[in-house]
Amino acid sequence: MIKKNSLVLIVLFSLLSFFLIITSCEKNFFTNNPEDRLIFSTDTVQFDTIFTQKGSATKFFIIKNSHKSKSIVIDKIYLGSGKNSVYRLNIDGFPVNNIENYELAGGDSLFIFVEVTINPGANDLVEEDSVVFLSNGNMQNVKLVAFGQNVTLLNGQFITSDTTWTDAKPVLIYNSALVEENVTLQVNQGAKVYFHRGASLFVKGSLKVHGNKDNRVLFTGDRLENYYSELAGQWGAFIEDENKNTVGIFGGIHLLAGSKNSEINFADIKNSIIGLQVDSCVTPGTPTVKLNSTNIENSKIIGLYALGSTIEAENCVFSNSGQYNLACLIGGDYKFLHCTMANYWVGNRQTPQLILNNYYNYRDANGNIQTSYRDLKDAYFGNCIIYGSKDNEIKLDFDNRSLTNFRFDNCLIKQKDYKNFESTDFFIDNIWNENPKFKEITKPYDYELDTLSPAKDIGKLNISQQVPLDQLGNNRLLDGKPDLGAFERQED
Repeated sequence: MIKKNSLVLIVLFSLLSFFLIITSCEKNFFTNNPEDRLIFSTDTVQFDTIFTQKGSATKFFIIKNSHKSKSIVIDKIYLGSGKNSVYRLNIDGFPVNNIENYELAGGDSLFIFVEVTINPGANDLVEEDSVVFLSNGNMQNVKLVAFGQNVTLLNGQFITSDTTWTDAKPVLIYNSALVEENVTLQVNQGAKVYFHRGASLFVKGSLKVHGNKDNRVLFTGDRLENYYSELAGQWGAFIEDENKNTVGIFGGIHLLAGSKNSEINFADIKNSIIGLQVDSCVTPGTPTVKLNSTNIENSKIIGLYALGSTIEAENCVFSNSGQYNLACLIGGDYKFLHCTMANYWVGNRQTPQLILNNYYNYRDANGNIQTSYRDLKDAYFGNCIIYGSKDNEIKLDFDNRSLTNFRFDNCLIKQKDYKNFESTDFFIDNIWNENPKFKEITKPYDYELDTLSPAKDIGKLNISQQVPLDQLGNNRLLDGKPDLGAFERQED
C-alpha cells in the first residue's frame, strides 16, 4: 500500500515532469530568433478604385511564418494611424483593428482583410496608412493606399498618344508619368494636376498648357490641408546612393532632351523640389519651351532649371526657392521679358537667385574630373526685376573657352558689388539696389508694385511693345510709361 507521503511525492514528480514537458515544447515549438521574420504576399495594398461617392472597398493580404516548423508569436498587429485611420481590419475572422500575442504556427498563413471608406468631399486625394507587425524584436509593415477623390489617376503611366486633360476632374500623378516622343499632352484652362510625394511629369514630346488670366492651370502637391499650401519640396524626387547621399534630382515637370515646342501659358507650378527642369535643346532654332504669365513658386531647390536649352519667357514670376529661382547652366539661349524674380526664402539660402554659366564638370570612366564647354549663345533680360533677401542676387560663372553672350537691359537688380558689372557692355541702363516695394513679400505673397515703387513708369517702350499686356491683362502701354516686372501698377 502506498503511503500518503509517497503519494504526494508521486503527484509532485508528475507535475514537475509535465512542466518540463511543456517547457521543452515551448523551446522546441516557438522561435524568438530575429532572423525568423514574417513573409507578406505584398508590401502595399492599393485600392485602385476611384471613389465618385462615399463608399468602401475590401482587399486582403496574406502573412506567412518563414519558419517551417516553429511558431512565431506576433506580439502585436495594429493600424499605424490608430483610431484616426479610414481603414478597418479583419484579422483571422475577427473584425478588430489590433490584436496581441497571436501565435502563427510554423509554415502557416494568416489572412488579413482590409476595408476602407472614403468620403470624396472630406478626404485627401490620397489616404495612406499601414498595418504594423511586431514579432521577435522586428517591426514590419504593409502599406495601405487609397485614392479619395474622383480623379484621373496616372500611376507610373506612359502617355503614348496625344492626350488632353481638362477641368472636368483633377489629374493625380502617383508614381510619375512620361509623355513619349512625338506625343503632345494638352492641359486645358482650369485644369488641376496634383503630384504625390516623389512623383514627376517627364516629357519627351511636347507639353501644351492653355491656361488664361481668368482660369489658370495648377501643378502642385496632392496634400490639400492648409499646412501644405506653401510647403516646398512636396513633389519631384531626390536620387540617393546606397549610403543615402543625394546624387541627383528629378524636376517636378521635366522636359527631357529632345523635347520641343512646349508652351506653358498662365500656369502656377508650386511646392516642388525643382519646379520646371528643361534639358538640352537638340533642334536648333526651335524653342524647348515658351512661358507666358506662368509662376514658378516655392521650390525647395530651383524654380526654373535650364540645362543648355532654349527658353522664351514673358510676364512670369519666379519666386521663393531654396537655392536658385533661375539657373541657366551649360550654355543655351534665353529671353526673359517683363519677368519678376523675387526670392525671400525663409530658410538659410546660400546662393543668389539667378546664375548663368557655360560649362560643366563631370567624372570620366577613370574617375577623373573633366570639363565640357557649351556656348551661352544669348541670355537677355529686359524690363525685369531681380530682387530678394541676399546682398548679391546674380552670379556669373563663365569660362572663356566657350562663348558668353548676355545682357541685362533696363532691369532693377539687387547686387551689392554692382560696380564690377556696371562698366561692361552686358549691363545697360539698370537700377541697382533699390527696393521695388512689392505689395506683400510674406504670405499671401503679392509681387504687384506698391504705389511708391521705383520700378514704376521706367520701362523701355521698345521692350514693352513686345509684351503689351501684363499678367493680369492690363495694358502697360496706355500711359506710355510701362512698369518693370510682370505687373503693371493700376492706380485707383
